[in-house]
Amino acid sequence: MAKPKLALYWAASCGGCDIAVLDLQEKILDVANIFDIVFWPVAMDFKYDDIRKMDDKSIDICLFNGSIRNSENADIARLLRAKSKVLVAFGSCALEGGIPGLANLTTKDRIMDWAFRDSPSTVSQNGGVYPQTHTKTQEGQIEIPEIWETVKSLDQVVEVDYYIPGCPPQPSQIWGVIEFIMSGKPLPEKGAILGAGTKTCCDECTRERKEKKISRFFRPYEIEPNPNECLLDQGILCMGPATRDGCGALCTKANVPCRGCYGPPPNVIDQGAKMISALSSIIDAHEPDDIERILDQIADPIGTFYRFSLAHSILRRVEKS
Repeated sequence: MAKPKLALYWAASCGGCDIAVLDLQEKILDVANIFDIVFWPVAMDFKYDDIRKMDDKSIDICLFNGSIRNSENADIARLLRAKSKVLVAFGSCALEGGIPGLANLTTKDRIMDWAFRDSPSTVSQNGGVYPQTHTKTQEGQIEIPEIWETVKSLDQVVEVDYYIPGCPPQPSQIWGVIEFIMSGKPLPEKGAILGAGTKTCCDECTRERKEKKISRFFRPYEIEPNPNECLLDQGILCMGPATRDGCGALCTKANVPCRGCYGPPPNVIDQGAKMISALSSIIDAHEPDDIERILDQIADPIGTFYRFSLAHSILRRVEKS
C-alpha cells in the first residue's frame, strides 16, 4: 500500500514548531517510514508548483504552523486546504495568531515606518526606502508578498479540521497525535483540540496554591520565588488559571510563570478576559485607587494577557489612522 502523504508548512512564526518535529529525535525516522513527506520546505527541497500539480485532497495530513501575516501565507493556506484531507493548525500562531498577532495593536503603516524609517537601526538619506510588492530590475520583475494590515489565525482564513496548541507543541504530544491518527481509530469531532487536556495548567502544576490575596506584583527577576509555592500566590503573574493543560506545566517546573501558549481552557472564549477575571478575585484592595495602584505594577497587560491569543480574541485591532 502507498504511504499516507504528509505536508508541513511554516507561515508567520519563529520556526519553533518545525524544530519541535525534529525534537522527536529517533522517532523522526518512524515519521519518514510511516509517511510520504510530500512538502516540508524548511527541511527538504520542495516547490509550490509541486503542490499545485497534486490532485485535490491527495495529501492525507497537513501540519500548518504560523499565523497569516501576508499574501503568500494566505495563498499557501488556501492551496494546502484544497490539497489536504485533514488540515491541522499546528502550534499557537496557527491556532490563535500567536506573538505575530500582537502586531494588531498597531497599524501596518506604523510598523513599516518603524522598520524602514524611524528605528535607531535604520539609516536612510531619503526618508526611508520601503519594500514594494513589484520591482522591475534588469533581470526581470521581482515580486514579494504583501504584508497584511491584520494578522490572522489559520481558521480566520481557511477551514481547519483540528488544532494542536503550544509554543511549540511538545514532541511527546506531536508523536501521540501521529500515533492516534495512524491507529485507524475514529477521528475526534472536527474542530477538536489534539494533544492537550481539558482542564487548566494549574490542575497539572504541582505547586501548592493557597489563594493568597495579592497586594503587589513582581516581575520574575525581582524576587527569587519559592519552588514549591504557587507563583501567583507569590505575586508573579502566571497565566496558569487561564491556560489549557497538557504541556506538563513545564514552565512552572522550571520556576518561571506560565505564559499561556496552550490557549484558553475549554468553554473559555477569551483567554485575556479569563485571566483578568481570575485576578479580580485575588487582588487585595477594595478602593479604586488601591486597585489601580496594584494593577499598574503589571508590565504590558495586553502583551501579557493576550501574548498568544490577541488575533483570535474578542478584542479588535486598532483602526488605521
